[in-house]
Amino acid sequence: MRKPFFILVLLSAVLVSCFSASLGAAEEGFMPLFDGRSLAGWQLIGGHGRGYVVRDGLLVCPADGGGILFTERQYSDFVLRFDFRLDGGGNNGVAIRSSLDGSPAYDAMEIQLLDDDDPSYAALEPAQYCGSIYKVAPARRGALKKPGEWNAMEIAAAGRRIRVTLNGQVIVNADLNRIRDPRIIAEHPGIFRDRGRIGFMGHGPSEVAFRNVRIRDLSRPERPNTPPPGFRALFDGRTLDGWKGLVENPPKRAAMTPAELAAAQEKADERMRAHWQVVDGVLVFDGKGDNLCTARDFCDFELLVDWKIEPGGDSGIYLRGSPQVQIWDNPVGSGGLYNNKQNPSDPLKRADRPPGEWNRFRIVMVGEQVHVFLNGELVVKDVTMENYWERDRPIYPCGQIELQNHGNTLYFRNIYIRPL
Repeated sequence: MRKPFFILVLLSAVLVSCFSASLGAAEEGFMPLFDGRSLAGWQLIGGHGRGYVVRDGLLVCPADGGGILFTERQYSDFVLRFDFRLDGGGNNGVAIRSSLDGSPAYDAMEIQLLDDDDPSYAALEPAQYCGSIYKVAPARRGALKKPGEWNAMEIAAAGRRIRVTLNGQVIVNADLNRIRDPRIIAEHPGIFRDRGRIGFMGHGPSEVAFRNVRIRDLSRPERPNTPPPGFRALFDGRTLDGWKGLVENPPKRAAMTPAELAAAQEKADERMRAHWQVVDGVLVFDGKGDNLCTARDFCDFELLVDWKIEPGGDSGIYLRGSPQVQIWDNPVGSGGLYNNKQNPSDPLKRADRPPGEWNRFRIVMVGEQVHVFLNGELVVKDVTMENYWERDRPIYPCGQIELQNHGNTLYFRNIYIRPL
């Protein structure tokens, strides 16, 4: 009589052991984002109604609730896993690499969560259905379960590669560096963000529930003067190779004969070498010379630049030989298109670190339009850059990049570019 009981106990132990081993292998390195009891570690922005609630161990956005529930922590590269359940007509989303302000669907990225087959969504664009990077990269359809059933989603972000897996099927595998559509680039500066918060975006009109929300943080420290994938270094951290001294402005250079330009360039390069030096992997300007210019011209591009100024410092980044993305110690903040007259010239917010600390620009220029991120914050969004040198003409289609001086000590490093 004891034998069946013994076999049952043995089978139970084996099953528990196998399940535990499988779960441990699958979840190695993951940490819970939702504890099943509270909203600890989360912050609600723009909440309405009941916002988000915890019910029976689930994270729930009620039909009469909503807003964006953000993690308190920020992430760059990660694997996010969670289960979600949509009621009929359910509409939610997962913000990734987001700030607390702006619209994550555009100023960051949104992975859409949607009851695709609800009649009210029949006429959407392909990149608005479940699993899509909203209006950027469409998901392959057919993996979503019926309303009321649980779905398992994994979102993996590694640099510019975003992969979305729904119920075991890879439905998005996007390389954001391959996006060249000017409309998408103009409307979605968030595709260029490399770090930010994760959030659930409650839209209504029906309930959406989440469980088993966990993350594996894959963030890694950068190596100095080592470009990210898809970029090339403009500064090698050791020499002034690839740079030249400043010769006049674009109209005056264009009016020179080749011989005149060569002679002027020789003098400018000599002056450059006297005042721009490489010290411990950093470009240092002594405050006594002229702008430092790339030897090559660039047209449409994404540019990364780390910079540091001293108290009262003033500098800027010339794009296509034209001033300028502003750098200064000023309450207005850096990043604005300082010389604009008809279009906005100030940044949307101040995101500067104190003088003496390093800052990072991410500048995206396509046609006449410019986005600027400063220290991960979007400070200029799709603003037309005006032609300072010839006000009656659009900005030049191509030109050199310049590190501007205003007679004070400057520091630059990690200067990378990716042509678009």
